[in-house]
Amino acid sequence: MPNQGSAGSAPHTHHQRVFRIEPSPGTIIALLTLIAGLWVLNRLLPVVLVLVTALVLVGTMSPAVRWFEERRMRRGIGIAIVFAALMVATALIITLTIPALLEQASNLLDQEPVLRAKLVQWLTGSHLTSPLAELLRKVHSGDLVRMAASNAYEYSTRAIAICAYILSSIFLALYIMIDRNRLRGGLFLLVPRSHHIRLSRIMLNLETIVGGYIRGQVITSAFMGIFVFILLKGCDVSNALAIAVFAGVADVLPYIGALLSVGAAVLAALPRGPDIIIVVLLLMLTYEVLESRLLVPRIYGRVLRLPSSVIMFSLLAGSVLSGVVGALLALPVASAVLMLIEELRVELPGQQEQAQDVEIRERDDRGEEEYERRAEGMPAEQAAAIAVEISTDRHKEESALPTKPDLAEGE
Repeated sequence: MPNQGSAGSAPHTHHQRVFRIEPSPGTIIALLTLIAGLWVLNRLLPVVLVLVTALVLVGTMSPAVRWFEERRMRRGIGIAIVFAALMVATALIITLTIPALLEQASNLLDQEPVLRAKLVQWLTGSHLTSPLAELLRKVHSGDLVRMAASNAYEYSTRAIAICAYILSSIFLALYIMIDRNRLRGGLFLLVPRSHHIRLSRIMLNLETIVGGYIRGQVITSAFMGIFVFILLKGCDVSNALAIAVFAGVADVLPYIGALLSVGAAVLAALPRGPDIIIVVLLLMLTYEVLESRLLVPRIYGRVLRLPSSVIMFSLLAGSVLSGVVGALLALPVASAVLMLIEELRVELPGQQEQAQDVEIRERDDRGEEEYERRAEGMPAEQAAAIAVEISTDRHKEESALPTKPDLAEGE
């Protein structure tokens, strides 16, 4: 065979392609600005959460304030009534839960040796649970007290910080509602007048989303409270009402709320013996599974118009990205993103324009023409009020029309 490396053979040349990425100065500046903005956002995350909570409170209480305004009551009086009702409800919840829970915890600490002895005796009866019984025998009450005392300071500081953030959110929401017209006028100043109608529709839809989310929270929390009350009353557990109210409030928190409600119910059932403890634990776990897999997708699917699959994915993604806070905000954020895609007329790759889209665009054009005619020469604050009025009237007209079945209802 001829030698491939001989002089007579033709040399093989390989041409390598070189790809060069040369971003423009504007792209570099935009990227650096984005990185700096994300860093500042991460540093100011508690402030952002306070602002988001305040906006959620505003969206929750605005319909109630508007209800008073429609009955010819001054806006300031309506705001005062709504916030007073909120404070009274908060005080009632605290009064019903905190003293009873503290009393329950104190009684459990006093009865801890007796309860532990009964539990050890019950666990000793089986070969599978006898190692656990040996571990419980080695635990002393003083160890539990010292452990609770060592963690009390850390938990108390966190509780004080959370209470401070909640109070800040409430007062910020109050100031936003009082200065609504000026704040709205300032926002409309930053947006071209040709987009004022669309901006007002987005604000109205965001308020609807927040209201629907709060309604869903109230429904699921009420179901949880009623179930816990019936369960504990049926098992003759003391302080059933306080535990039920606490479980209903804790149910607002995704994932952690389930642990808190189940833990509170099981701890309250400790004096009733192992049989009652097992019954309460199994029924609470069963209800938590039914709520997360059945009630939450159905209820939020109807009020937020989201498919059940989108709800489950949003909760998982939110919890992975930002923990409990991310899971808490996942559903309204997902609904808001879908609403913005629809309102901003974002053309998705697989979407084709329908006759309904043409009709919506024509209504948008008519609304913008009416707005330009009525708001000509007016300052931004008065023009914003006109834009909101036009968008509200259109929203009422669209709500009165028959609608197609939602994806959430069809699943």
